Amino acid sequence: MKMTKRQHGLAALLLLPGLAWGQCSRVVQVPVAPIGLAVTVMDGKVGGIYPDLLRSLAADEGCSVEFPVVPRARQEMLFETGQADLLLPARRSARRDKHGLFVPLIQSRAVLVTMQPSRPVLRSLPELLRRRELRVVVVRGYDYDKRYQSLLKELAGQGRLQQVVDPISMVRTLEGGIADVAIVTPTILTGALGADAKLRPLIARLRSEPVEELGWGESGIYISSKSSLSPADRSLLRQSLEHLAKSGAAWREFQHYHPESNLSETLRPR
Repeated sequence: MKMTKRQHGLAALLLLPGLAWGQCSRVVQVPVAPIGLAVTVMDGKVGGIYPDLLRSLAADEGCSVEFPVVPRARQEMLFETGQADLLLPARRSARRDKHGLFVPLIQSRAVLVTMQPSRPVLRSLPELLRRRELRVVVVRGYDYDKRYQSLLKELAGQGRLQQVVDPISMVRTLEGGIADVAIVTPTILTGALGADAKLRPLIARLRSEPVEELGWGESGIYISSKSSLSPADRSLLRQSLEHLAKSGAAWREFQHYHPESNLSETLRPR
């Protein structure tokens, strides 16, 4: 069977010098939650950009990777308590740095997202805080670092914050008028909606509003420093993921799935 251009790109990862996944001493545990096209779960099968990249890295020597499906908040808890070997995809944050080694693959940013075209565009987070009539929804377990966490505390104190379990729930909260503004990387929402023909028309109703306070940050994969991985396994994972980062394969995968016009404001190469 003839390979597609994308399959050739993934297969090329296996030819990078220095990869040694076959020497893993045990199955690598990577709990995942659906997050746009980065991680998909359909009929119990895990796919998407990050799992596909990891499987390609592992396939050459047969190192085994398991992807238990859990809610995002539980995924974070498993990582923080050393019950997950990798956390992906993950925006780099000070909180996560306490629990593992970060390997950056791309850059990302969160924005304000709404389904209310008649409302004036919000230009800053202080303006959002002043507009106390606006209710805000986030996905529990997402983290865009200190300014984001500080904002959530302020919104919760005002009784305006709602936390949901996944991106689809976030969109339904906006659509149903339960919340007015979401804070998220928009490709997470468009990827999740695009995978469902019934929900796909909602993509056209989403409006992004970038604000300066939610800036660009690195996004990629954390290797747990608390899990039962041996030092040798941890070193091999780090080496493999650093080769992946140098290859630029993650950015090419995002370009494959998302038109460039949908990426420029919220995702970019390192």
